[in-house]
Amino acid sequence: MNLANLSVQSLPLPDLAVEALPVEIRMLAWCVALGLVHVLLGAALMTRQRGLAWNAGARDGQPAPLTGVAARVDRALRNFLETFVFFAAAVLALILAQRGNTESALGAQVYFWARLAYVPIYAAGIPYLRTGVWAVSIWGLLQVLWPLF
Repeated sequence: MNLANLSVQSLPLPDLAVEALPVEIRMLAWCVALGLVHVLLGAALMTRQRGLAWNAGARDGQPAPLTGVAARVDRALRNFLETFVFFAAAVLALILAQRGNTESALGAQVYFWARLAYVPIYAAGIPYLRTGVWAVSIWGLLQVLWPLF
């Protein structure tokens, strides 16, 4: 093969219109990415409070509790993990059963965007808005789950 004559047009690229992933799967992937951002943000804030030596060390003993934004981001992550497992299971079951529809696609998007909004709202300590956004995410999750019944 002559590499000098190789161009992007000559590469065998998939037809994205035919091989597009279902919206629910794409939202699941975005939620995984959001979970990773949660973990990294929480780790950075935890390291800022407890120090690099603690973070790199054996972590024996009971550390001082996190406070302020670091504590709120940690609780937001725990809250995300409580619902994410159900969202992931619902999306995978929906796709395996081939029961996806416009409502489940919308529900998956609503779940993702609500969970994304939840992080800064919780970090900022806005109580009632936080609860409302959580409720919206649960509604999105239920929209994904509903076609399975």
